[in-house]
Amino acid sequence: MTVLTLGLNHTTAAVDLRGRFAFAVDQLAPALKTLHAQLRGGAQSEAALLSTCNRTELYIATGSWDGTSHQLRHTAIDWLSHTGGVSTDELLRHTYELQGDQAARHAFRVASGLDS
Repeated sequence: MTVLTLGLNHTTAAVDLRGRFAFAVDQLAPALKTLHAQLRGGAQSEAALLSTCNRTELYIATGSWDGTSHQLRHTAIDWLSHTGGVSTDELLRHTYELQGDQAARHAFRVASGLDS
């Protein structure tokens, strides 16, 4: 299994841009449902969405990170840029992407408060 993290936070994006990607609690389930529907067109995958006042991150897990899985990455980027109402290029200028061990390490750092 391979994990991809795509996110923006207080070190990569200004508050007005981060605000475009902040999800209220009642928005999380419908947003994930939409994302899952778009990801289903590719390989078997799972997704999680983390949204706080200082960060928004997508975590996508898939069996292997081959050519089909790279399509999942593009789908996730397109979905996030559309959701925030910004161009893909603008989004990518302010996001970070981590894969595999780096993505897992990052998730634990965020969950434990070491990256906050």
